[in-house]
Amino acid sequence: MYRVDDGSMNGYPNGGGTNYESDRSGPRIRPRIGVVFGGGALKGMAHVGALKALREAGITPRLYAGSSIGAMIAAAAASGRSIDELTERALRFRRRDLFRINHVGMLMERMLSRSIYLESPLRALCDELVAEGTFEELETPLLVTAVDIERGIPLVFGRPGFRDVRVRDAVYASCALPGFFPPGVVGNRVCIDGGTTDNLPVSIASMGMDALIAVDVGIADVPLATGIAEQGFASIFMRAATMMMHEQQQATLERWTTPPLLLVRPKVSHIGWFSFSHVEELLQMGYDAMNAALAHLDTMLAAPGGIFPRTSVEIVVDRAKCTGCALCVARSPGLMALDAQRKAYALVREHEFSPADGSVANCCPTEAISVVSVSAEPAAMREVLEISA
Repeated sequence: MYRVDDGSMNGYPNGGGTNYESDRSGPRIRPRIGVVFGGGALKGMAHVGALKALREAGITPRLYAGSSIGAMIAAAAASGRSIDELTERALRFRRRDLFRINHVGMLMERMLSRSIYLESPLRALCDELVAEGTFEELETPLLVTAVDIERGIPLVFGRPGFRDVRVRDAVYASCALPGFFPPGVVGNRVCIDGGTTDNLPVSIASMGMDALIAVDVGIADVPLATGIAEQGFASIFMRAATMMMHEQQQATLERWTTPPLLLVRPKVSHIGWFSFSHVEELLQMGYDAMNAALAHLDTMLAAPGGIFPRTSVEIVVDRAKCTGCALCVARSPGLMALDAQRKAYALVREHEFSPADGSVANCCPTEAISVVSVSAEPAAMREVLEISA
C-alpha cells in the first residue's frame, strides 16, 4: 500500500529495491538514466507515486524532463523535494488551490479575456514546489517543454541557450493550458502548455542518456466517453486535445529506436483530467505501475534499444465485424492487409508488443481487431489488452 515514507524504505537493501550504482559483487558502471513525466492535468498526481517507487529502488536519475503537470513534478524532484513533502501536498490539494474563475476578465474583456481561470493560484503552486533560481543552478539537470505561442515553435527550457531563465516561470508556462490559464512569459517569450506539441518529451530527453524511464498518465488511450457534446466547453476541448496529443505521442513512440525506453502507463484513463477526488488512488496507481515496470529494468538496460516491457501477443480479426474500410492497413501497413474478400488479416499473427503498441486495434471503428496474450491466461490477457489500449 502507498504510504508516507517513514525512513525504512530508503534505497537498497532495506527498501527491497535494486541499487543501480553497485551490487554485492562490487561496483559497477551506473547507466545514465533519464526520467520523463508526461502531462495529464490532475492525473499527474500518479507521478508522485512513481517517483516514490524509483527512489525506493535506489535509482538516481541523471536527468528529469516533463511536460505540463509532469514538468511540475519533474522540477520539484530536481529541486530536491522529498516524497513526504510531495505526498502531503498532493493529499491536501483542493480545487481552490488551482481553479479560481477570472470573473473580471471574462466580464470586462469577454472574448479578449486571456483565460477562464486566474493565473495566481497556479503561480503560487509552482512557487511552492519548485526551487527559486535558473536551470543552471539546479544540481540535477531538468528539461521543461513549452510552446512559444507568438513564433509558433516548441521550446525546451534547460537545453543550451535556454537555461538562464527562472525554472518557476518555465514550469508555469508548461502548465498553462490554453484557454484555462493565461500564457506565461519565460525570458522574452510568451509560452503555453508544453503538452500542446510534446506531451511526453522522450526524444529530447534521450540525448546523452543510456536509457529512459517515462511515465505516461494522460493520453495512453482514448476510451469511450458518451455524452461529451453535452458536457460543456471544457469537456469538449479536453476530449479534442486528448485525441490530438495521443496521435502526436503515438507517432513518436512508433518510430522509437534508441536508447531503450521503459514505458510506464498507470491505468488512469477512468479518472477525469480535473478530478480532485482520486488523489490517493492516483498515488497508489503510479507507485504500483512503476514497481511493476521496474521488474523489467535489467532486461531493458541490457537491450540496445526499443520500448519495454514486451509481451507476446496475437492479433485477431473478427471477420463478421470487419467492413473492409482498410483503416488498419493505412495505420499499420507492416502488420495488416486485406484479403481477396476485402477483410482485414494480420500479416504475422504473433508479435512482441510493448505498451506503445496496439494502435492497430484502436483504429478499427467497428472494434473488429483485438490484441490478446498468446498465453491464454485470463489475467495476462487482460493486462495485454490494457497496455495496448
